Amino acid sequence: QVQLQESGPGLVKPSQTLSLTCTVSGGSITTNIYYWSWVRQPPGKGLEWIGYIAYSGSTYANPSLKSRTSISRDTSNNQFSLQLSSVTPEDTAVYYCAKMTTDYAHDYWGQGTQVTVSS
Repeated sequence: QVQLQESGPGLVKPSQTLSLTCTVSGGSITTNIYYWSWVRQPPGKGLEWIGYIAYSGSTYANPSLKSRTSISRDTSNNQFSLQLSSVTPEDTAVYYCAKMTTDYAHDYWGQGTQVTVSS
């Protein structure tokens, strides 16, 4: 059973960079055909997919966020990370990490972490 756990600051100031880490257990992030996603849900809105890093290390980001998004990994610690730059209050959301299948479904999720952008 794959388990995911998000960690990072709950409060970020406007114009700064939001940084979150997802620690994975019960499965390796380098296992063939596994993909690892970041998804967020702003208050009162639906889920928004941010991007993923593949088992190979390749990444893909939502075009609407691509210019501000960086997704990386630490294979020695079985972790992957999100950096979102130049944040504004509109980036306030619950951020989730999740495992994604080859048909873009998410089958395992972290519990989510609230990130608020405020001065």
